[in-house]
Amino acid sequence: MENQEKKKKPVRTIVIGVVLVLVLGGGLAYWLAGRGYETTDNAQIDGDIVSIRSSVTAYVKDIRFADNSNVHKGDTLLLLDTVELSAKVAQAEAALENAKANLQLAGNRATASTENANASAFTSLSYQQNVLSSKANLDRAQTQFDRVSNLLKIKAATQEQFESAQNTLLVAKADYTRSLEQQRSSETSSLGLKAQSKAEHDQIDLAGALIKQREAELLLAREQLSHAFVTAPVDGIVTKRGVRQGQFISTGQALCSVVDVNHLWITANFKETQLENIKPGQEVKIDIDAYPHLDLRGKVDSYSGATGARFSLLPPDNSTGNFIKITQRFPLRITMDEIPEEAKGLLFPGLSAFVKVKTK
Repeated sequence: MENQEKKKKPVRTIVIGVVLVLVLGGGLAYWLAGRGYETTDNAQIDGDIVSIRSSVTAYVKDIRFADNSNVHKGDTLLLLDTVELSAKVAQAEAALENAKANLQLAGNRATASTENANASAFTSLSYQQNVLSSKANLDRAQTQFDRVSNLLKIKAATQEQFESAQNTLLVAKADYTRSLEQQRSSETSSLGLKAQSKAEHDQIDLAGALIKQREAELLLAREQLSHAFVTAPVDGIVTKRGVRQGQFISTGQALCSVVDVNHLWITANFKETQLENIKPGQEVKIDIDAYPHLDLRGKVDSYSGATGARFSLLPPDNSTGNFIKITQRFPLRITMDEIPEEAKGLLFPGLSAFVKVKTK
């Protein structure tokens, strides 16, 4: 019996030794393999979810999609009532035509006013010549009166000649005074017509500005009319319908959402202690919890601008006295390589994922 016990001890020792070697070898192999990777299961698929909102106030005339159906970019999702919007376009078009007519009328008025001002200026020049002529007649009459008056003193002229010269002088003075008044009146009228002409030309600028305003109003009315036809902004799945046919909706009201399932990426939240070896461009193996059989690959695209806590509604205040250090998570964006055919139509934003980044 003692011999048998002695024989069993070496066998037991060898078995234990082999098991220890296998465990240590497996642990070493796992440790060596894990040194070149960083992993996290705090990851999910992300994508653009476009919220469709109304840009106008109107009644819903027709709904042309079913919840959770596939749509293509440009497909009409909803049709709003266009009666009021079309009337606004017609009003804007009429206002624009009226503004253009006013511009033409202002141009005609300005042209006529300019012609009147020019004519008045020529009339003023004519009256100025009359003033010069009457002044010459006055000077001549004054000279004749002075000569006859001197002759009368020496009895070389008759009283009749003196009275005739005196009357001629009075008439010349009256003509000269009338000519001056006519010239002043003509100059005043010319200045008034010039001011009126300038005002009429200013009306042209005002009418031109009004046309631009009417054009902007027409553009806005047409833009609002175009928003009566609500279309899909991207290819994807339309969901979350929030209106019914015949419902009255207001500007900014949510109508539905379109999920872009053709441009997806992974948002992976790594611990801050894992970031040292992760760099953009490194290869990533992606496992989706819902479809573990899918073999997806990708690359590290970029770092987020801050930790996830910084984007929370109430970021933690580390300056308080009850601070407890917690390892922070940092979001990374991982782009997916070309999605295989068997995975198309299966991936949606929000699905959980496990990512493995090859760092070495």
